[in-house]
Amino acid sequence: MNSEIDAILQKNSIDDLKKFIERRACLNNCNVLLIYIFHLLQTCGIITTTLSASYDYKPLLWIGVGFNAVASLISIYEKTNETISNKILENIKQIKAGEYIDESNQINTDEK
Repeated sequence: MNSEIDAILQKNSIDDLKKFIERRACLNNCNVLLIYIFHLLQTCGIITTTLSASYDYKPLLWIGVGFNAVASLISIYEKTNETISNKILENIKQIKAGEYIDESNQINTDEK
């Protein structure tokens, strides 16, 4: 019975390790893209807001505010992806150390 349990846990560890490595690569690639988009939108927001103030054109101001709001959301998504990636790395380290049972929660709901 113990050998069957060990075989199941070993197979689970190998399957999870493959999944974790693939997921981390995806998250890292996604974060690179998100960082570039964040900086682009933030720059567009600053330029648009500055032009709005220079020419006293209020509709352009709201477009600039919108760019900055979307940039802030993208920054939040990037930080969330980074947190998930770090939790996955902890699971990978547990697998390598032979201490892995099953994957942990990827997002800690106790944190704000």
